[in-house]
Amino acid sequence: MGRCMYPHSLALIDDDHDYADFLGEHLRGLGMDVQVFNDSNDLLADVAAFERDFYVVDLTLPGVDGLDLIKILRRRTSAGVLVVSGRLGPEVFKNVLGAGADMYLAKPIQFEQVALAIAAVQRRIAGNLAGGTAQAWKLDMRASELVAPDGGRVSLSEIDRVVLECLLQAHGQPVTRQALLERLGRGPAQEGDDGLNATIYRLRQRIKRVTPALVPLQAKSRVGYVFQAPLTAL
Repeated sequence: MGRCMYPHSLALIDDDHDYADFLGEHLRGLGMDVQVFNDSNDLLADVAAFERDFYVVDLTLPGVDGLDLIKILRRRTSAGVLVVSGRLGPEVFKNVLGAGADMYLAKPIQFEQVALAIAAVQRRIAGNLAGGTAQAWKLDMRASELVAPDGGRVSLSEIDRVVLECLLQAHGQPVTRQALLERLGRGPAQEGDDGLNATIYRLRQRIKRVTPALVPLQAKSRVGYVFQAPLTAL
């Protein structure tokens, strides 16, 4: 077997404290930056809730139920989602995949098997992006519009266009907050304000209104922003 491909950051959401702590330690030993949440509401309240590269989710959770949590994650991120749960029943597998999870494992299960499943999902995600199976978005410079894969068009302000041009030039790599501020002509004294965050938020909301496609404009914790889909210029 080739070298395993693991995500850099991972959120583990499971209300079994001992199980989650031991699994978290095992995954950290493989090089992953793991944060454990024993309540789904704690994850959703976290400032970087939707910025992890991967999520391992139990189904029976205090706070938001596991299936609903997966649906929330899928509206905000294209990261890998693996369900590891003791919930059984004829509809569980169907419901889990229908909510947007990539894979389901039933407890009890060995930590090594969980790690292998994470690597398999991560490898598939990376392969899809590299192989071009993710549909392309287009930045229409002349019309100042972002065109979704299904043809939906998002009108862009001048600030929106500058931000998307930076992301286009990054070819799928994260663009730092400072780099975006500099392109927008904002000095270091303004770096701590919410102007950029508000711009990204409003742009994401307009994208959601014109297309059911997953919004690829995502924040990267302690880095900046990234466009997690092919983006080309018209």
